[in-house]
Amino acid sequence: MFKLPELGYNYDAVEPYIDAKTMEIHHSKHHNGFVINLNSILEKMGKSHLEDVSNILRNIQDFPDEFQTPIRNNAGGYSNHTLYFRTLKPGNKSNLLEKFENDINATFGSLDVLKAILKDTAMKIFGSGWAWLVLCPNSGLKVISMPNQDSPLMKSYKPVLGIDVWEHAYYLKYQNRRIEYVDAFLKALNWEEVSKIYNEVNN
Repeated sequence: MFKLPELGYNYDAVEPYIDAKTMEIHHSKHHNGFVINLNSILEKMGKSHLEDVSNILRNIQDFPDEFQTPIRNNAGGYSNHTLYFRTLKPGNKSNLLEKFENDINATFGSLDVLKAILKDTAMKIFGSGWAWLVLCPNSGLKVISMPNQDSPLMKSYKPVLGIDVWEHAYYLKYQNRRIEYVDAFLKALNWEEVSKIYNEVNN
């Protein structure tokens, strides 16, 4: 059975970039909703023993047809948000670990270029979805978009950071001004933590 991961920081810790009320609702309602729904789906299938969400997402096609879309939505939502909140933890927001920095520079030219690509990708998403920095098995770092709660894990990509552009992620503070939210999110990101995630998935 899956549990809602603790944030490890207060809901107001990301102020002024993301307001405390949005963080509270996003984590305690939306993220927790994916946990509850995923556990319910797995229980209906007699699969409550499954504990690795990455394996679930990589092998969705192995589940009965009627469960594939609910799993896609809720396992994806659980996994996506777990990474999202981890990358916002307070800390050293500008410190890139050496390997990650080197690979960003080799792939994109600089961190500023990567940020610009992430922003452009997030702004081009129609409706709800995510902009992702992922590690591809054969081609290194890449920026992609995924609709709804689809996870990069479904394509065998390893997610490094994701920008949630569902309206629930920003509407209380930014209303329809998605571009302001994306700018704020990129300022709030803990790049040292993102570097650690990159090192983890790169092993």
